[in-house]
Amino acid sequence: MICLSVLAGFAVVLFWPSQFAILWMKNEYLGPGIALHAFAPTDVLFTEFKFSIYGAIVLGLPVIVYQAWMFIVPAFHPKTRRVVYVYTLPSLLLAAGGIAFCHYFIIHRVLTALLAITSTVATETFGVDSTLNLILLTFLAFAIVFQTPTVMVALARIGVVNVRMLRTYRRYAIMGILLVGGIAAPDASPVTMMLIATPMYILYESSIWIIVLLEKSWRREIETA
Repeated sequence: MICLSVLAGFAVVLFWPSQFAILWMKNEYLGPGIALHAFAPTDVLFTEFKFSIYGAIVLGLPVIVYQAWMFIVPAFHPKTRRVVYVYTLPSLLLAAGGIAFCHYFIIHRVLTALLAITSTVATETFGVDSTLNLILLTFLAFAIVFQTPTVMVALARIGVVNVRMLRTYRRYAIMGILLVGGIAAPDASPVTMMLIATPMYILYESSIWIIVLLEKSWRREIETA
């Protein structure tokens, strides 16, 4: 209920500026030469509503992370409740990093590839709802993917995973990351695939090293407990 209330509050705040943000995204990512069409009177309204919801999820990530861990962590050890406070703020910073990475390295290339593929076989008539929903979902996906360090470190703190396990299954993680990168690359280009897969792998490795650095302090807490 708390998460839903926070998301609803952010969504209400974001609804009015969503019309200006959507217009900016259209010009920034599609260019002034491409027209967006509304196939129903509610298309623009639904697009603004989706922008508000997706934006609320990103801004509300600290609260969502906090509430999720406060529900899970007490099942392991009451003292580990303190872990929740450490990882809520970084979740918002990581989300901002994911959005920035998507803006500068991903979304332009993905849309350019999709437009090129479409123009070879069909006449472009883009709907405002479906087109901007693709852009918004791409940004939301990167905001969530960039939460990997927060989730992995928190799981390590409560004992679900450890460094040895993450290193042992590294090869499987790499295979999974490359598979996701290949599926997500719209033009099937190795360059696009690597642009998507590389940050995912860096986040995975970064999580391992963060856990290594924090394990010593965790052991000291256990010894002094």
